[in-house]
Amino acid sequence: MNLSPLLQVVNIYKKYQNQDLLSGVSFEVFSGETVCLLGPSGSGKSTLLRIIAGIEYAEKGMVKWAGKDLSKVPVHYRRFSLMFQDYALFPHLNVNDNVAFGLRMQRMDESLIRRRVAESLKMVNLQTFGQRRVTELSGGEQQRVALARALAPHPRLIMLDEPLGALDRSLKDQLNKELRSLLKRLAIPVIYVTHDQEEAYAIADRLLILHDGLIVQQGNAEQIVSQPKNLWLAGFLGFTNTIKGRVIKLNPLTISTSFGKFVSTAQTANCKVGQDVTLVLKPHGVQFGKINRQQNCIKGKVIEVLFKGENHQIAVEIGKGTLISVQSTQPLSIGDVVNIYFPPDSVLYYES
Repeated sequence: MNLSPLLQVVNIYKKYQNQDLLSGVSFEVFSGETVCLLGPSGSGKSTLLRIIAGIEYAEKGMVKWAGKDLSKVPVHYRRFSLMFQDYALFPHLNVNDNVAFGLRMQRMDESLIRRRVAESLKMVNLQTFGQRRVTELSGGEQQRVALARALAPHPRLIMLDEPLGALDRSLKDQLNKELRSLLKRLAIPVIYVTHDQEEAYAIADRLLILHDGLIVQQGNAEQIVSQPKNLWLAGFLGFTNTIKGRVIKLNPLTISTSFGKFVSTAQTANCKVGQDVTLVLKPHGVQFGKINRQQNCIKGKVIEVLFKGENHQIAVEIGKGTLISVQSTQPLSIGDVVNIYFPPDSVLYYES
């Protein structure tokens, strides 16, 4: 990876219906890197892509490529490809003509267009589909055609807006793997937008979490999942087990709650004895059974069991009106009384 970024998004502001949508978004993308913008629906991810592409304009801030401000550079001179969620294919055209459309708009020589179309379709394993109408294709095949069209102009940046959003889970998983392999071979910088966490984890070199108009945390998937920066992000990642507590010791970090004491290996910067905190208990990696431990253990009653394929999602009542959700590979039954042990690395804390 080059030390200097190719794309720089600098302090972007944008309003939507008089409400702040983007409030000072800044990030960089390096050569050959796949960066994933992850966030809830309505967080401004797609708008940000359109600003980078030049389709929309920011009210403040700038987009740079190799240090050059693109504010006055028209869309067709930026050499960025944007693949939309609905693919935006032309139903009256066949596959070849859909892929060639943007090249013809650039008045490219027809022999070069044919070569680019064949090359792009081969990349997505659709080299025999050129004469088919797109209305005859499956959702996965249409997705590949849209990707081939994005690749055909040899862009210097690819932006993919929820490219797998309309597909079922099994096909999504398959195409996600193929897409990651293809993007790595091309070594083109990519911005990939999704609200699907598993999709993001599988394809991204680096995640950018967008919330309330800002990038609230960035890093690889392991870094973000192991230590979400704030309580909102922990909840967004699915860590919804929260209980109130108070710090009683710093080394090791020990927190007293109405359900017992918990030791955490989370970072203790700016943490003080006597501080009120909210504990977040991660649902996976827990242990069940007759556990003889003085800390990190909760007793409760199983009230719901949902089979999730590789494991079971267990809802446990640990106090009157207090529920937690954990994952288990062993089948439990409604009504079982269980002891649950949370390892220290699955115990997070945040200022209350």
